[in-house]
Amino acid sequence: MSTPLIELRDIRKSYGGLDTPKVEVVRGISLAIHPGEFVAIVGASGSGKSTLMNILGCLDRPTSGEYLFAGKDVASLDSDELAWLRREAFGFVFQGYHLIASGSAQENVEMPAIYAGTPAAERHARAAALLDRLGLASRTVNRPHQLSGGQQQRVSIARALMNGGHIILADEPTGALDSQSGAEVMTLLDELASQGHVIILITHDREVAARAQRMIEIRDGLLLSDSATEQAPVATAAPGLQAEDLRQRLDRGATQSGAWKGELLEALQAAWRVMWINRFRTALTLLGIVIGVASVVVMLAVGEGSKRQVMAQMAAFGSNILYLSGKSATLRDPAGVISLDDVAALSGLPQVQKIMPVIGNKMMVRQGNNNGQFYVGGNNTYFPEIFNWPVVEGSFFSDADAHSAAAVAVIGQKVRSKLFGPQANPLGQYILIENVPFQVLGVLAGKGASSGSEDSDERIVVPYSAAAIRLFGSRDPEYVTIAAVDSRRVKETEQAIDHLMRKLHHGKQDYELTNDAALIQAEARTQNTLSLMLGSIAAISLLVGGIGVMNIMLMTVRERTREIGIRMATGARQRDILRQFLTEAVLLSMVGGLTGIALALLIGGVLLLAEIAVAFSLGAVLGAFACAVITGVVFGFMPARKAARLDPVKALTSE
Repeated sequence: MSTPLIELRDIRKSYGGLDTPKVEVVRGISLAIHPGEFVAIVGASGSGKSTLMNILGCLDRPTSGEYLFAGKDVASLDSDELAWLRREAFGFVFQGYHLIASGSAQENVEMPAIYAGTPAAERHARAAALLDRLGLASRTVNRPHQLSGGQQQRVSIARALMNGGHIILADEPTGALDSQSGAEVMTLLDELASQGHVIILITHDREVAARAQRMIEIRDGLLLSDSATEQAPVATAAPGLQAEDLRQRLDRGATQSGAWKGELLEALQAAWRVMWINRFRTALTLLGIVIGVASVVVMLAVGEGSKRQVMAQMAAFGSNILYLSGKSATLRDPAGVISLDDVAALSGLPQVQKIMPVIGNKMMVRQGNNNGQFYVGGNNTYFPEIFNWPVVEGSFFSDADAHSAAAVAVIGQKVRSKLFGPQANPLGQYILIENVPFQVLGVLAGKGASSGSEDSDERIVVPYSAAAIRLFGSRDPEYVTIAAVDSRRVKETEQAIDHLMRKLHHGKQDYELTNDAALIQAEARTQNTLSLMLGSIAAISLLVGGIGVMNIMLMTVRERTREIGIRMATGARQRDILRQFLTEAVLLSMVGGLTGIALALLIGGVLLLAEIAVAFSLGAVLGAFACAVITGVVFGFMPARKAARLDPVKALTSE
């Protein structure tokens, strides 16, 4: 006698306990089913036949007793091995068809092959051939609601055969069909039995059961009768359907992980279909992600734009500029003097790009009937380059003017406005600085206030020699302005200047060296903090969006519980279900992230038109998108795990 494919030994199944009464549905059933048999399990409603089928198909586990599949104890199999049995050994044909509503006939048939890792071209061809064989060649793209009951049942039979369907478990396959469709389905089962498939037919209809070679009757969870003879039937199956072969395939195949690429592609397609079918709900769910991503990107762009604007304004005053002035070495000593000889020595340092002595003060300036107090500074011809301060009208004074102490001047924008008015041309005109006439050669570009109440545009620049001789009567500079070669190496430049000045002043530190770099860095830190704060506030929207994703995924799991059961019945492992729903959550977040980025760019364009400083950063955009995806993973994981841990039987019977 050959090894039975299926052997049950005193199988019992009970429900309840603890807080609810214990009900024993299957009460000690023992039977053996061999390769090639066509078995009908008959019983009235509530007799336990469907529970027995769930146990036979590894959808449920018995409370006690032994279930041997091809001689191997099913109780010793893990969840992946049970999934392999449902995928490779069994094929389910349900009374309610149990097709996935969002998938076409072809996609429903292909499902077991996807979880088996069958290449796409191979499974497409096999599914098409099965549907053609069952008379559905013209219905491959139709969804279940577009098919009749008989056609849906034939699709479920094709699905059961997709991976071979060595054992067909048919639960009331004709119960929901008219007589003609029912007869067609039974003819198909007869055909399959003649081809060597094991057919286990669950029915309450004795006329249908009479088509089987062997009839087993169950009543009240007990085996009432079995028409099998003492001698096991002669197997009509091909060698590939023998118990020993299936056991070897189980040992090999259950360790395989399948084709993750095919499964991922199917998960993406299924996720997109679900999103499209429920597009209004999807749009509402996406709203939180879209607003969150758009807020983060726009807030960071505005913060970065403001930072760059402030930094540019401050850099216009010289981020690489150092100031050298005299100070008292001690409280009793007079302030040190920086001489022109010191300036000449410092100009030879390799770290110094340009150097400019400055002498200046606020003075009364008049032009006609207009007058005002303005800062008058004596500078050399490096002034426009050191301070990045160009002349927009006329020209700056020349080296010849500086050498000859020419009485010429370049005025700021507000000096021009106050002394000449907005329309008058000041070039060539004379102004009186403390009653000394100076001719206006040019007008400086506007710079605005650098700090406090000081306004850089209220400035007049004259040659250093002219200021020293004609206005101040001293050749020693008030301070010296030094432009470092590299703004990133200001500290190194400071050290070189300090070393030389100590040498020139015989070790006496009667001078002071300052720069604007620290102020600019402090401003940058302030702007970074502001950007971070704005981004954090915006990220709250992303968090809210993530909670929305979790809510919608929990609702999706609840709505699609039966689909999860169908996938498990066709061989999906727990990780396949986890991947399916996690993919949906991530896809939802990715769509929301991309939409949010597009919205942020649109808002940024509007802000730019409104002349608001905006600077989009690729890092910020990618970071916001990554946060959206991570949100999908984090908030989608719990619903996905819940889906993966559902009980197959409860999932299949859910409404």
